[in-house]
Amino acid sequence: MKLETLLQSLDVKKVLNDQDLTINGISYHSQKVSNGHLFVCVRGYKTDGHKYLKQAAENGAVAAVVEEFNEDVNIPQYLVKDCRISLARLGAHFYDNPSKKLNMIGITATNGKTTTSYMTNAILENEGLKTGLIGTVTIKIDDTSIPSELTTPESLDLQYYLNEMVERDVTHVSMEVSSQALEMNRVEQVDYDIVTLNNVSREHIDSHGSFEKYFEVKSSLIRNASENSFAVLNLDCPYSASLVNATKAQVITFGVKSNEGHIHCKNMDLSTGRAKFTVEILKSFRVNDTEYIPGEFDIELAVPGLHSVYNAMVAITVALLSNVSVSTIQKTLKTFGGVERRFEFIFEDDFKIIDDHFANAGNINVTLETLKFMDYQKLHLVYAIRGERGPTVNRENAETIAEWASKLGFNEVIATKSMSHVTSKDKVTDEEQQVFEEVMKDADIKVQLYDELPDAIENALSKAEAGDLILLAGCQGMDHGAEIALHQIEKIKKDFSKEKLFLPLRNRVSAQ
Repeated sequence: MKLETLLQSLDVKKVLNDQDLTINGISYHSQKVSNGHLFVCVRGYKTDGHKYLKQAAENGAVAAVVEEFNEDVNIPQYLVKDCRISLARLGAHFYDNPSKKLNMIGITATNGKTTTSYMTNAILENEGLKTGLIGTVTIKIDDTSIPSELTTPESLDLQYYLNEMVERDVTHVSMEVSSQALEMNRVEQVDYDIVTLNNVSREHIDSHGSFEKYFEVKSSLIRNASENSFAVLNLDCPYSASLVNATKAQVITFGVKSNEGHIHCKNMDLSTGRAKFTVEILKSFRVNDTEYIPGEFDIELAVPGLHSVYNAMVAITVALLSNVSVSTIQKTLKTFGGVERRFEFIFEDDFKIIDDHFANAGNINVTLETLKFMDYQKLHLVYAIRGERGPTVNRENAETIAEWASKLGFNEVIATKSMSHVTSKDKVTDEEQQVFEEVMKDADIKVQLYDELPDAIENALSKAEAGDLILLAGCQGMDHGAEIALHQIEKIKKDFSKEKLFLPLRNRVSAQ
């Protein structure tokens, strides 16, 4: 593409060493530059692309987009106000705006983005559509999968993947949209057909500066949606509900507790942990030539948890907006196996073990609220303290656990720092440990604290009796918990089928 044509997508303030050039590609990482590339000097949290402009030129960059000139580098430089926004616009222009040729579904929430996107993709696939998936675990282009590096790729990479999807005749893309991606303009040039916001709770406060700023960024996916799109909002979440009149998009609302929206979940049965419920359309809405009128249909979920009901309600609404048949929705959700470590049953025999990533107060609330609906004898909670997340997050997590202790009838927590099972960036600090123990002490909850994850799990297994429930709870510190637990059970229950025992780990991305 001619450089002059490519730069039409930008507001260039000044030019240094202007030349008439043809551009073969765009790069923002100096080590990925090839001959004929335009290099964009992006400022990040930890580094600044301007420092690598000389290296980029040596590697073949023939021009650069910058926020400040470097006269020591003798290639054309084009000054802009914001290189991140410029990268997004250049990528979209270079790949001919691929999102406009796709049915784009943007899925955001504090909790549940990954499961909801997988659930939505599964429904669309089973309807016979060619699909793409972009998220935390993988990037799927029809039948090809690529491991993800970020929840939402950098803007240039995102446009590349979307273009690949167009080339492969993909029609529908389910995409996780993180708050960091929104704040860093990675999705600035994505044309969404459907956007969703399921829930908002306290997370990423340090990176955004405050909860108010986090919500402002998170909600921008809804607030900036076009009048040609749909916005799916959860009336049970006050933050999501507050956006009903804050967008140009056509709003479709749902609720599990609330029955004031377009779609309502009623007759919910969570006694086994896996929900059965009825979806009731309360208010008519139209999608192109299809009109959905008041009526109802039944749903059975293969994935457990109250949060799965909310995730399913988003996926069901998106599916209806995509003109998917009710029968496909029902069949898919009855067999959809879920995403690892999201309220995942990993052992179901005389006692049960659930593995959950328990990331923040919102996630902990919905996880423990599910247990309120379940039938079991005694709960054994094994909790991995969150390392390097600061005292605020750990205090809030501990306070949430403490609030549920009396409701669920437990007065002991088996805690672990998982020292040998986390990287250096996830080590539990003394302050984080102290905050957790302080909250538990104030709530009169006994804590058995272990340095190592296997010791904590072994303690829980030694106490578990018939009808009991073990909850392996936590993020990075509990990532290996299921594998450790099953290996310990293998030693205890020698007559148990090994194939059946380790079946839950078979498709795990993180399984060793």
